[in-house]
Amino acid sequence: MSRVTSLSAVTLAVGDMARSVAFYEALGFERLYGGPAAGFTSYRAGESYLNLIAAEPSAGFWGRAIFYVEDVDEFHAAAVAAGLEPQFTPRDAPWGERYFHITDPDNHEISFAKPLG
Repeated sequence: MSRVTSLSAVTLAVGDMARSVAFYEALGFERLYGGPAAGFTSYRAGESYLNLIAAEPSAGFWGRAIFYVEDVDEFHAAAVAAGLEPQFTPRDAPWGERYFHITDPDNHEISFAKPLG
């Protein structure tokens, strides 16, 4: 049986595309398609993609998207410098990653991490 080897894309419903585009671009995501007035926007996330679709997000916890970054602490500092508010400062997890979470404008929880060691 074939196995999953990577994340291709995560698509998030967003209630305000312009607000979400500003948020993800403040985090440094590279836009490939769409933009503030588009119904669909796509960003490069390493070898994967983050897609935003204009739609009313459903209420409640939907899950989490996790992105690996080169330096968790540096990425956190850049997010704070951009005026964003992560849920907590980077920490080491017992499962072997350094990470932090941030919530986007539509309450999607996004985690930025790097394996320890």
